[in-house]
Amino acid sequence: MILSRLARSGRGGTLLLVVGLLAALALPWLIYPPVALDVACWALFAAAVDILLGFTGLLSFGHAAFWGGSAYCTGLIALHSGMPFPVAIIGGAAFAALLALPIGFLSVRLSGIYFAMVTLAFAQMIYFVANQWRDVTGGENGLQGIPRELFGLDLSEPFFFYYAGLPFVLAGLFVAWRIVRSPFGRVLMSIRDNPARARALGYPVDRYKLLAFVLSAALSGIAGGVFAIGHGFASLDGVYWTTSGQVVMMVILGGIGTLWGGAIGAALVVQLQDFLASAGFEETGIVTGAIFIVSVLLFRRGVWGTARHLLGSRRRAVPSGEAAPEPSTPVDTPA
Repeated sequence: MILSRLARSGRGGTLLLVVGLLAALALPWLIYPPVALDVACWALFAAAVDILLGFTGLLSFGHAAFWGGSAYCTGLIALHSGMPFPVAIIGGAAFAALLALPIGFLSVRLSGIYFAMVTLAFAQMIYFVANQWRDVTGGENGLQGIPRELFGLDLSEPFFFYYAGLPFVLAGLFVAWRIVRSPFGRVLMSIRDNPARARALGYPVDRYKLLAFVLSAALSGIAGGVFAIGHGFASLDGVYWTTSGQVVMMVILGGIGTLWGGAIGAALVVQLQDFLASAGFEETGIVTGAIFIVSVLLFRRGVWGTARHLLGSRRRAVPSGEAAPEPSTPVDTPA
């Protein structure tokens, strides 16, 4: 009842933002700090993918190119320029956005499975380049020993770096929230629902799709850059297609088109993988896949999407300011 009243009063969104911020601040106190950093980075990555999948209707299997490409670019800047890590992260995000321009320009004219396969093909090209350009990327060894320099401060301790990298994640999530809540985001949803009608109304559909693609790539780049600095390395796993599949799984698990559902999906998947690895279970993919299948069957809208739907159904069933009707007592009629 309290949640429904907050939602009707318009304060539910603010409450969720406050709860999410408090949870982000408390996370390294509750779980292992490197795992907390993984949750934060994957949450931003999932939100970036949801801008395309949930709000534009484009399923991308190539976002590993922007996550991993930014990780490599961020690592190279930090290793060879001596600049503080915030500059390296911004440089990595800019590289991801520039990389997305030609890929998006050639992809957004397609839709459905064709768009997904084209983005996957481009991502595999980036993987091939990263693997072969060993003098720059390190090949199979990747980039090792990426520093965490910030004006002489020692951020080698994962607990302290979590709070140094968290502002980038929160800023990225705020930008994602502003995108979907803006008039631009409304146009994206109209394109998702009926692209022909949006085009008939005069909206340049392909241009909007391209801009959404580039913005999603830039946010993915921020997440990949923070991840690379936090762990001190960038590897081929970051640009492999399984990374794209994993973040899509997180979005579906949390709830497509909910934005915040991706954070829930990221927390569940990362925590599950860490638990299985700590328990010595080698085939983590089997367990993760099985739980994902069961979750999708039980929660068709995802975890957060289902919870929001149930809350909305309850509000519609009990109008504002009215109590639920009591069952009527039968009245005896005279014979």
